[in-house]
Amino acid sequence: MNTRHNQLLEIEKLLNIMDDLREKCPWDRKQNFETLRNLTIEETYELSEAIIENNYEKIKDELGDLLLHIVFYSKLGSEIDKFDIGDIAKSISKKLVSRHPHVYDELKVNNQSDVKKNWEKIKLKEGRLSVLSNIPTALPALIKALRIQEKASNVGFDWKNTDDVWLKVKEEEKELIEAINKKELTSIEEEYGDLMFSLINFARFINIDPEKAIEKTNKKFISRFKLIEKTAKKNKKSIDSLGMEYLDKIWRESKNKSV
Repeated sequence: MNTRHNQLLEIEKLLNIMDDLREKCPWDRKQNFETLRNLTIEETYELSEAIIENNYEKIKDELGDLLLHIVFYSKLGSEIDKFDIGDIAKSISKKLVSRHPHVYDELKVNNQSDVKKNWEKIKLKEGRLSVLSNIPTALPALIKALRIQEKASNVGFDWKNTDDVWLKVKEEEKELIEAINKKELTSIEEEYGDLMFSLINFARFINIDPEKAIEKTNKKFISRFKLIEKTAKKNKKSIDSLGMEYLDKIWRESKNKSV
């Protein structure tokens, strides 16, 4: 691993490269905050995928891509005299010190839960009107639901135990079925959302990342479905001509062959 001195040298090298690209590369010269935005989101998802795969080489590469974007934004900010990479580092350093009084001051905490609760209290003192006010509206709904629940929990708004959460899941399931039976589309959508929200909350209580869990299921489904396609091709048949009963038989067999 690089020493701190070498790490700083590599960061400086990256900053110099960014200067060169803005001056000499036609594509880099044309970029702005808006054109980079979607690319940054894409890079973040690629990092997330690498983390799910537990692929450290890929994590390193994707972090590099994300770091490039941070350096790019800082360069854009410096060109209009708004901020530079030093201002960004100074801002986050100040925030981290302020929000960790148990490290940089005399506040005593007993565990991780105390730290998270104190974090939310500090943010409210900083002027935020709600503990939920800083959740990005553009977050994917599943991740947003989890963050809402975590932040509400940090200020004491939470169920006491897993059994209570599961009872809430069953309650929401019953209400969804009732809405389906009444064929009320608006109510069906609302109750389905409530059921999903409760299941995400249950995942939190059993220490499961719901986003990671559903992504694993997505990959499992893709793997098994490809085996069905392979079987159909081997039998020289079109998959849409096999019928659900036969396809289900192949599906059940594929469960023993795929991950």
